[in-house]
Amino acid sequence: MGRFREQLQEQRWDDHRYYHHNLINRSLHFFSACTFVVCYALVWNYPGLAALLAWGFAMTSRQAGHFFFEPKGYDHVNDATHAYKEAVKVGYNLKRKYVMMGVWAASPIPLLLDPSFFGLFAQPHTTAFGFLENLGIVWLIVGVGALVFRTVQLFFIRDVQTGLVWATKIITDPFHDMKLYAHAPVELAKNALAWRPSRG
Repeated sequence: MGRFREQLQEQRWDDHRYYHHNLINRSLHFFSACTFVVCYALVWNYPGLAALLAWGFAMTSRQAGHFFFEPKGYDHVNDATHAYKEAVKVGYNLKRKYVMMGVWAASPIPLLLDPSFFGLFAQPHTTAFGFLENLGIVWLIVGVGALVFRTVQLFFIRDVQTGLVWATKIITDPFHDMKLYAHAPVELAKNALAWRPSRG
């Protein structure tokens, strides 16, 4: 159990120091974490709504921070190249995230082509609200599938404990990120005010 905690702390630390330099990215992670916590509360009674919020707001803001704001050049703080960081990333590195987000973005297409999603839904949607409800379930399956897929993959390319540690990290990240990046939005606002050109 002690080794499990150590590995969890190591994965969290590597994720933070390698992939969270930018203040906008940290702020988006705080917003994402807060949204995910709300989704955790909703998922038991409103799974479709929880998934719509998780993918529509939490995941898109989270990944936008990585895709658009996080520096991709040489990391002088950690003395590491971007290629090295991508190679040692335990979970979804940027390349794998592009694939995951591509699957998510494409997932509404089958539902539009076949409202039953090829038999998945006993009650195919007939209204826009019904479509969103069913889409939320599809997105929930995509999210759980992405978690399970990478966890099992890590069982084979690393070991079982690494996979379980990573899954634990992902599930608990929202609570950890809320604490870790709570001050980021305030710092971002202060920086924005400091850079605002003076009048006169």
